[in-house]
Amino acid sequence: MDSFDPIVLARIQFAANISFHILFPTLSIGMGWVLLFFKTRFNATGQQRWMDAYQFWVKVFALTFALGVVSGITMSFQFGTNWPGFMNTVGNVAGPLLAYEVLTAFFLEATMLGIMLFGRGRVSERVHTIATFLVAAGTTASAFWILALNSWMHTPAGFEMINGQAHVTSWMEVIFNPSFPYRMTHMLIASGLTVAFLLAGLSAYRWLLGDKGATVQASLRTGLYVAAVLIPLQIVVGDLHGLNTLQHQPAKLAAMEGIWDTQKGAPAVVFALPDQASQTNKFEIAIPKLASFYLTHDWNGEIKGIKEFGDKHPPVAPVFWAFRVMVGVGLLMLGMSWLAVWQVRKRGLQPWLARVLVAMTFSGWVALLAGWYVTEIGRQPWLVYGVLTTAQAASTVPAGNIALTLAMYLTLYAVLLFAYVRVVFYLARKAATTEMEATRA
Repeated sequence: MDSFDPIVLARIQFAANISFHILFPTLSIGMGWVLLFFKTRFNATGQQRWMDAYQFWVKVFALTFALGVVSGITMSFQFGTNWPGFMNTVGNVAGPLLAYEVLTAFFLEATMLGIMLFGRGRVSERVHTIATFLVAAGTTASAFWILALNSWMHTPAGFEMINGQAHVTSWMEVIFNPSFPYRMTHMLIASGLTVAFLLAGLSAYRWLLGDKGATVQASLRTGLYVAAVLIPLQIVVGDLHGLNTLQHQPAKLAAMEGIWDTQKGAPAVVFALPDQASQTNKFEIAIPKLASFYLTHDWNGEIKGIKEFGDKHPPVAPVFWAFRVMVGVGLLMLGMSWLAVWQVRKRGLQPWLARVLVAMTFSGWVALLAGWYVTEIGRQPWLVYGVLTTAQAASTVPAGNIALTLAMYLTLYAVLLFAYVRVVFYLARKAATTEMEATRA
């Protein structure tokens, strides 16, 4: 095992941890606001379908929240074990932001979650609704602080280096760094889309089992309408985020587009096999000048190529393909959400459409991970862009030790992810059976 590069193994290990962890907060953020919507609709109309939807989805939320908390703990340990140089160099920035997340968000979520899960009937409806709102607000506040730190690592601002350590000169500039507004908005919309397809997929699954009652219809329509509204917004925000990346991280943008040579009128590469060794694209299919147009709004705008950055650029193929997976799944979401809304309004849910929605239950996760890989791999070789490289932050832990813990993490995460999906569909089956039995009775 010592023949493997310990830095690469440490990167894979942290990637495994963050990939597993990010799945659950992404659901928690959007689902908290969906639960608040269900609760306020029940308060306003008194219709039982909204409360039944709330009672079902709050179980999914509780399971999701628990896995998000557990998986988040392991990442904090790695700052000390695998990446001590990170906190040694930028701990004055990262430490307070992580502390703010715990103090202002996590404690709020954890405190109000008990009232949200077990308080109905023991507290007034108003207090229960407020608790639901505070949990939703807490999940969003948590995302605010984490994304402030992550964005700062991509576009650092508001600090100065003194004796090799970052010291804050302006917390406003640190938090509201150049990429933060775009990254925060992009992530919140991604969360909403992930939850929307989960809502639609599990509701369609219950419908296929025979549960075609008002509760399923309410959840299904909520998911479809949310998806249909959010995906065009996500496309616009994604374009703005791309322009911000072009300005602040041009090497990442060049890798996303697969552009090796600096050129005016750069083509949009639709398909290619990027070859790092020869610094060319094999089997390239491209649309002339289109990349320059949507990146600079000028058909002959200049785009810097990957070669411009020497060895300070990310591995091209993973970034190139992850970006296309993200965009491809996003376009699929756009088409399916609009088609499903039209179909349900005109003819009602059909079996073929229900099966497609079930197949896309976790499609948001696919797009989310692809986008996250574009973001994080695209930052390489920097850990903090222009300040600290990944190699400088790495520990001296032997490769064999890292490989052993990596294998343990991967095994555990595979089991937990499989169990989560099984339990979520089990809850849907149980709810469908209970609803049908109540209807027959």
